[in-house]
Amino acid sequence: MAAAQGRLSDGADGADGMDDAEDTAQGRADSGLPAAFRSAVEALRTARVRPQVEVEPTPAPQRLAPHAYALEAVVADGEQELADGRLVLLHDPAGHDAWQGTFRLVTLVRAELEPEMAADPLLPEVCWSWLTGALQARGLGYGEPSGTITRAGSHYFGGLAERPAASQIEIRASWTPREGLGGVPDTAAHLAAWCDLLAQVAGLPPAGPGDASVVTLPQRRGPQSR
Repeated sequence: MAAAQGRLSDGADGADGMDDAEDTAQGRADSGLPAAFRSAVEALRTARVRPQVEVEPTPAPQRLAPHAYALEAVVADGEQELADGRLVLLHDPAGHDAWQGTFRLVTLVRAELEPEMAADPLLPEVCWSWLTGALQARGLGYGEPSGTITRAGSHYFGGLAERPAASQIEIRASWTPREGLGGVPDTAAHLAAWCDLLAQVAGLPPAGPGDASVVTLPQRRGPQSR
């Protein structure tokens, strides 16, 4: 398993010393954040995920909530990218009526599908079951789930006529994680469930025993790496 963020510094040379200075500055900046948000973000930074999922921090949106932290991920099989996504943790210490809580997780997941799979009329329901099933399989409490499942197809003509038709599935969703001690949700477990969703969309086998509530589709190819 790989850590979501694992940059460590031992100060052995000038470069490491610079990293230490940056970490100190970051620590000072983080000290002004709410304690619950700092704990939730730290759990994301140190979480370990399945090795096929490459996760790293990315700039977070600034206008969705007073505090935000974002990760992006790619599911890779060798040099082939099978799916990609983004997970954003939002926090409003004052609470949010629509969230029914102080934290919210927002995600975008995308993958390329075989055209015949994209034509399956049950595909949207199946993809939504992947999300809810991934959370339920890890015993995670959550509320106020919402989202959209979008499928799109591309057909090429003229100078691009040799390209095969392509179909893509896109999952946009958000949910409120149940808060635990100190008002902090188990963000590491939610990240693990999100990685399970990414892996399933990518067509990878489950990391552990499956959840009977989740419907699976056949294995498929992913988009070719560029």
